[in-house]
Amino acid sequence: MAYQNVNASISPQDIQEIKAALQTVQKKLPFLITLTTEERRKLVKMGDKSLAFVNNSVAAAQSNRDILPASFDVEELVRDYQLVSTLTELLTSMRQLTEQVDDTLLAVGSDAMTSSVKTAAKKTPGLKTIAEQLGERFKAISKSKTAKAASSS
Repeated sequence: MAYQNVNASISPQDIQEIKAALQTVQKKLPFLITLTTEERRKLVKMGDKSLAFVNNSVAAAQSNRDILPASFDVEELVRDYQLVSTLTELLTSMRQLTEQVDDTLLAVGSDAMTSSVKTAAKKTPGLKTIAEQLGERFKAISKSKTAKAASSS
């Protein structure tokens, strides 16, 4: 679907309910942690292919308990795998929501930056100077983007 101007608002009641819902999500996931950059760097990463590998490992461990060391906790492996699967599903949903909020914020911010004074300046005496000042701001943004694109080439 093509982008269309967003014409919406969020009531104070809805804002409070959304914040409460986010707090509920955090309360339902009390085990979430925050890693340092160094901790993140040191950890083995699990991607889609690794998830299938762990799934196969779980099946093999459950089917062959007698060949595993007594100290190996199969149930812990199963719990970890189930948590990874659940968190992956939740993260996908949260990323979709975050992307939609980010895209909407970008579009509404762009609308706010470009449309109001520019449109009014065409019809309202006295706004031409303000519109020209804003135009200078957009020229500076354009030059900055062009310079960044040229330097990354």
